[in-house]
Amino acid sequence: MRILIADDHGLFRDGLRLVLTELDPALEILEASTFDEAITRASEPPGVDLVLLDLVMPGMTWNEGLTALKQRVGETPLVVLTAAEDRRLVADAVRLGASGFIPKTSSSKVMIGALRLVLSGGVYLPPALLEDGEVASLKAALPLGMNSAEAMADPAATAMNSPAAASLTPRQREVLGLLGQGKSNKEIARVLDLSEGTVKLHVTAILKALKVHNRTGAVVAAARLGFPTGGGPARAGGEPLP
Repeated sequence: MRILIADDHGLFRDGLRLVLTELDPALEILEASTFDEAITRASEPPGVDLVLLDLVMPGMTWNEGLTALKQRVGETPLVVLTAAEDRRLVADAVRLGASGFIPKTSSSKVMIGALRLVLSGGVYLPPALLEDGEVASLKAALPLGMNSAEAMADPAATAMNSPAAASLTPRQREVLGLLGQGKSNKEIARVLDLSEGTVKLHVTAILKALKVHNRTGAVVAAARLGFPTGGGPARAGGEPLP
């Protein structure tokens, strides 16, 4: 997995590097300290799987920079990491394409949980801001199974507390279908043009959502739910948790 950290404070970037090892010990970190540099780094082959963006950086206003960066990375999730916790700012950032808004005061546990939710196709907003009318109005537009205050307050519990099929994002449905065809993480990554690390995160989320312990169990559970898995045999023996 490749993650771009765009923040003009070197000390914060160094600390964030350590936190992110909990997400994927083998991840590759790219860094930028200006909006222009962030856009350039995000364009470097083979691209990035996640962007972590501070809104206050040299080169552009925050909304210009976020919009330009989002246009460059397309569907790649972009998460705002900032010291500001203004409700209107949160709402505007999400409307401009941010997949999450994490205050820098958040604990490492909350941050990792939020990023796992985002990488699984959800949107994370600070629970303390969800009752604000302007921010709450965005909840209806969030992905199915990711639009409750309970889910956002505890990202790790989202899949467990939602109906099994409904808690799967469109991307997870694609991954599950390919699991049903017996494809490995590497093969799924190739088909969906994702990194293998991102596929592993999707598989983990699927296993939690379906309350099973291996890939074969996920395919069996999905079949019992009437969920299409794309046909084909599951991998024999049940591959362990990624």
